[in-house]
Amino acid sequence: MTTDAFLADCRARLAFDLLSNTWNAVVLWALRDGPRRPVELRERIGGISSKVLTETLRRLQFNGLVARDAHPGAPPRIEYRLTSLGRTLLEPIDAVGAWAFEHGDEVMAAQEAACTPTAQRTSHAR
Repeated sequence: MTTDAFLADCRARLAFDLLSNTWNAVVLWALRDGPRRPVELRERIGGISSKVLTETLRRLQFNGLVARDAHPGAPPRIEYRLTSLGRTLLEPIDAVGAWAFEHGDEVMAAQEAACTPTAQRTSHAR
C-alpha cells in the first residue's frame, strides 16, 4: 500500500473521489441536522432533480455514508440519515466550505481574468 494520495490504490484517493461529486457533499451537509425525507432534502438543497437526488442517495448508501429507513404506513415513509461514517465527513466538508468562503472571490476573479479577450490572446501567443 502506498501513501501517495494520487495513486489508484491509495485510500486518500477514495476520499477525494467521494468528495469530488458536488452533490455527495451537499446531500451529506443537508443531512447533518438529522433524518430527512427526499422531498425535504430537495427543498433544503434546491437545484437538484429527483433523479439526481435518488442517484446521490444510492451512491452514498452504497459507500456506507447514508442509511435508508423505511417507516410503515400508507404510503410508507422513507427517510435518509447519516451513518456514523457519514458524520466523519462533516468536518472536512465544513473545512472546504470555509476555504471557499475565504478564497471564492479570488477563484472567481482568476476565472474571469482567464476568460477576458486579452487573456485569451496572450495564452494563444505562447
